[in-house]
Amino acid sequence: MPPPLLQLSDIALTFGGKPLLENADLSVGRGERLCLVGRNGSGKSTLLKIASGHVEADRGLRFLQPGATIRTLAQEPDFSAHASVLSFVEAHLAPGDDAHAARYLLEELGLTGDEDPATLSGGEKRRAALAAVLAPDPDILLLDEPTNHLDLPTIEWLEAELKSRKSALVLISHDRRFLTNLTTATVWLDRGVTRRIEEGFGAFEAWRDQVLAEEETAQHKLGRKIADEEHWLRYGVTARRKRNVRRLEGLLSLRREKREHRGPTGKATLEAAEAEQSGNLVLEAKGLAKSYGNQPIVRDVSLRLHRGDRLGIVGPNGSGKTTLLSLLTGQIQPDSGSLRLGAQLEIAALEQHRDSLDPESSITDALTGGGSDQVMVGGKPRHVVGYMKDFLFSPEQARSPLKVLSGGERARLMLARVLARPSNLLVLDEPTNDLDLETLDVLQEMLGEYAGTLILISHDRDFLDRVVERVLAPDGTGRWIAYAGGYSDMLAQGGTVDPRRAAAKVAPKAAAALHAPEQPRLARRKLSFQDKHQLETLPVAMEKLRGVIRKLEVKLADSGFYARDPKAFGEASALLAKAQGELEGIENRWLELEILREEIEGA
Repeated sequence: MPPPLLQLSDIALTFGGKPLLENADLSVGRGERLCLVGRNGSGKSTLLKIASGHVEADRGLRFLQPGATIRTLAQEPDFSAHASVLSFVEAHLAPGDDAHAARYLLEELGLTGDEDPATLSGGEKRRAALAAVLAPDPDILLLDEPTNHLDLPTIEWLEAELKSRKSALVLISHDRRFLTNLTTATVWLDRGVTRRIEEGFGAFEAWRDQVLAEEETAQHKLGRKIADEEHWLRYGVTARRKRNVRRLEGLLSLRREKREHRGPTGKATLEAAEAEQSGNLVLEAKGLAKSYGNQPIVRDVSLRLHRGDRLGIVGPNGSGKTTLLSLLTGQIQPDSGSLRLGAQLEIAALEQHRDSLDPESSITDALTGGGSDQVMVGGKPRHVVGYMKDFLFSPEQARSPLKVLSGGERARLMLARVLARPSNLLVLDEPTNDLDLETLDVLQEMLGEYAGTLILISHDRDFLDRVVERVLAPDGTGRWIAYAGGYSDMLAQGGTVDPRRAAAKVAPKAAAALHAPEQPRLARRKLSFQDKHQLETLPVAMEKLRGVIRKLEVKLADSGFYARDPKAFGEASALLAKAQGELEGIENRWLELEILREEIEGA
């Protein structure tokens, strides 16, 4: 077995007197795809910083193979020395790297490269940072929450891009679908110690639950053993007790083990304060329309929601999701159309931007409004410290300023504020950002038990599938199409989260291309960097897909396959259909580019 490219052994690190890492290991082999999972605050990001060499551990060994290159996604990229985004990305290239990679990646990520870094939004900064870390094509990629602030089309593009690369990956993410689709091994960081399984994230949660159950059983047995030893001490013969000093020392050791055991971190307790039941009709929209300038954001949207409905809204950034949400809840007026809100409606809304609070104010003030130690939850007073504990804040944090909170803590605080308000219509704009997987589970369970109505904007595919029963997606012209079910159901019904990107990938048939008017094509005098890159790489992708298709066809040709394993037969059939569809799309795209190249060269 070849030696790992990167090895961390027996890593220990203490912050403020409390050990964060005690016996952490991390091994990354060539081409491996690992996910690093654990609760918020467990030290995942710190371990990644130690792996990258940006933080030094108190104890332990870090080994990086000589010549191996490693790149880390910056959480707060520094653009200060660069006049343009392209300059920022190119600065990360090493001698010998592909000079076209920077421009190609920026184009794929929806940036031109000419943007002034000072004007970038949070999502644009994240896309620029991704381009900078991907452009050098390193041996190891360390990606901490790469999907944060990205919309669904960009997440799916990133997923496909990482799949196509040979770099080893270490991923930290709260996006279950992203981790499941990309990883082949899992490292669990829990209470300062790492455990590893050679399976991707899809197998993690069942394994984690088994480990915790075994630990609980072991602690129960330890408690029983201590009780037995204490009984012996109390009721044994005095002379015998004096002679058996070793057994007494053993009891003291057992007690010390029990006392020093760090149990698993508790779960958040999320419960929405519910108002009186609304009427059966929650809202009815007829022909809603809203434009900004000459750009239609919402056009002719008609929708009816009844009590208990679960509606998801998806789409790329800039497609108008928040505008549509504001129209449906009456926060802004439409240019045309009408909205009727139901009777006895009490709305609680979680806004997308979490920087609306004063960073100098305390958690207590943010929850109580200031000047009190009581928070109103569902119209009833509750001590703020008790309510904080439900959301995994310690009593010591009560007076902490908001500016010191992590992203996950800020997300939990915003949820605590919203869920305290009595409601029968819950409106959540990107609630999953920065939440750890366990808190996402609790949020999902709470929404499942919520008796009111839910409208949800999210880029988390797995969360949408688990929570909503209807999805609205844009068609690119201002219209919003409704699909029954969750996100996966939408895709199965032919829907797409980004019609613009989908349209760009759908090539016309060869005959249509040959008979199309030539003037628009001749006006385009050169191929873009993306076009050139695709002309070089698409034939390789086509050949790979043909190989996959051949193998699946051979597998399915086995007459006894279905009888032996009907489920595997169905999965193989689905994979074959998917591969054939992908091959057709790639072949059409390659044909379109070839026709374009010939026209340009012949012009």
